[in-house]
Amino acid sequence: MVLSDRTLKKYLSDGTIVVDPLSEYAVRGASVDLCIGNHFLIVDCNSMDVIKMDEPLAYRELSAESITVPAHTFVLATTVEYVKVPPFLTAAVEGRSSIGRLGLFIQNAGWIDPGFDGTITLELYNANSLPIRIDAGRRLCQLVFYSMDQEVEKPYEGKYKGQRGTTGSNISQDPEVDTTVKGY
Repeated sequence: MVLSDRTLKKYLSDGTIVVDPLSEYAVRGASVDLCIGNHFLIVDCNSMDVIKMDEPLAYRELSAESITVPAHTFVLATTVEYVKVPPFLTAAVEGRSSIGRLGLFIQNAGWIDPGFDGTITLELYNANSLPIRIDAGRRLCQLVFYSMDQEVEKPYEGKYKGQRGTTGSNISQDPEVDTTVKGY
């Protein structure tokens, strides 16, 4: 079940859900808008010839009050807001419609696990043929909260828990591929 603005306001007010800072424009009918921060990561294509999932990626880091995302380019960004989700809720990161209509895709891995806390790293892709300039502080995405049928047994304790700022992929920290799976 998607949480309504009334439930969101109650949970935000009593600290069940944390979104800090919470702008006056944030709570919508069925979501909470989040703003883009001023910290960005861009894959450093000059330092590698292929992305390997078992090795850390090299990124170029940028701190700026705006970023211009070239056409057909991928950039990691962060939300201004620190978010804390209780173990009986989950959330999905969704792009705002007005942003999507510019050709800017937000998140391709936008699930927020029960028990997560931290800033949210956003995966941005400019699908347009023109560059898109994004100013820090702009409402860029929204969190849609869902009620679980019951509290999870094991709240999120993964490698992104407590992250602050834009966080690159930590896939190289995953356990090795299970070679007993059919086809290997």
